Amino acid sequence: MTTNSDHIRKASIWAELKAAIQGTEADYTKVTLKRAIFLLAVPMILELVLESTFAVVDIFFVGKLGSSAVATVGLTETYLFLLYAVGMGLSMAVTAIVARRVGEKDSNGAGVSAVQAMLIGIIVSIPFSIAGIFFAKDLLGLMGADEWSLTHGTSYTAWMLGGNLVIMLLFVINAIFRGAGDAAIAMRVLWIANGINIILDPLLIFGLGPIPAMGIEGAAIATNIGRGVGVLAQLYYLFRGGRHIKIVAGMIRFNLSVMINMLKTSLGGIAQMIVAMTSWIFLMRILSDIGSEAVAGATISIRIMMFVIMPAWGLSNAAATLVGQNLGAGSPERAESTVWKIGFYNMIFLLGISVLFFCFNKQLVGIFTTDLNVIAIGSEWLQILSYSFFVYGWWMVSVQAFNGAGDTATPTYINLVFFWLIQIPLAYMLAIQLNWAHSGVFWAVFISETSVGIFTLWLFNKGKWKNVKV
Repeated sequence: MTTNSDHIRKASIWAELKAAIQGTEADYTKVTLKRAIFLLAVPMILELVLESTFAVVDIFFVGKLGSSAVATVGLTETYLFLLYAVGMGLSMAVTAIVARRVGEKDSNGAGVSAVQAMLIGIIVSIPFSIAGIFFAKDLLGLMGADEWSLTHGTSYTAWMLGGNLVIMLLFVINAIFRGAGDAAIAMRVLWIANGINIILDPLLIFGLGPIPAMGIEGAAIATNIGRGVGVLAQLYYLFRGGRHIKIVAGMIRFNLSVMINMLKTSLGGIAQMIVAMTSWIFLMRILSDIGSEAVAGATISIRIMMFVIMPAWGLSNAAATLVGQNLGAGSPERAESTVWKIGFYNMIFLLGISVLFFCFNKQLVGIFTTDLNVIAIGSEWLQILSYSFFVYGWWMVSVQAFNGAGDTATPTYINLVFFWLIQIPLAYMLAIQLNWAHSGVFWAVFISETSVGIFTLWLFNKGKWKNVKV
């Protein structure tokens, strides 16, 4: 029997869900932790789910062009990962600094920091554009691309690297919104950007009516158009004003002291991501020596993984914002409680994903390709990944706690040891020297990332991150 209290509870849940999606002026340093986590995590999860939806839709359509086309995407992404490293590292600093200013109730400081972050992003994107426009074929050749990729895939690489400014700004400006607590705006922006991507992808890849079939190049053009529109939407929201942050014309200038502070804070995050991303480049280079099918299988499986674990990353991003804002408000114990709560939620969710990967790995990879060798390789990695997700959920949250506090250096040192000094040599030894081929790479990833998760959580528990100043 449904009671009146049940109706009230359901109405309250729907009201909170509506507030989370539409955005709210709630003070995340004052409301209950469960409510703060819910209001921030829901839009962050939806934001990242749509981003990862585009990633799998993109690889689904590209997969129709063959394993070499998928490999081209994977090899190009090894270079984009360097850009992502810079963009994500800068975003960590932006989220931490903006969250700290918002927690201190310094709205002007938050806006000035946001402008400096965008200026840094624009400057950083220039060398990547030059490299993509003029050296696309050389870059693919350096990664061991096959003849198809060198003949047909260079335009894809040129578009993706040449148009990287929209990727950089999408990262940075959404980090501004997340740090301020305007996660609903960041969510809507990615809905716009990736919705356009998903519509344009099949039209430009395969053609329709007067629209010519552009093949793999069409996928890159669709991405640039979608994300370009997303950036325009971000700028509209920033200047119109969100619920927690607004930029006015007087803020648009170089502020050297703020920029230097942001660069100092971001260096750890950038180095942190570069270490992680370059380790992935080395892994892909090892896989490319094994064959394009190994690269294709790894590319598909990593897209699947990123798709299904996005809710966990959304929760982790909420932890970064809440840690930063609560430290700014002088509540370090509340910041720590946030991390333990979100870590537990992450663990439960990822245990379910482990079961999914263990039981249905072949079926998942088979959605994107009919090549039996690619299916075998990709499904093997999904199964191996399923063994590590129990720890992985805690690692995601504890790393974001360090980053949200502005301590981006500690995760950098951790990544340096576990990814460069353990993961890469171990992958090479198992895959090449012991002739385990792609399986050696996958087991090296499992060993190193399980180890780094346990160590990072132990270090978080020591609590030194509470005293970081940004």
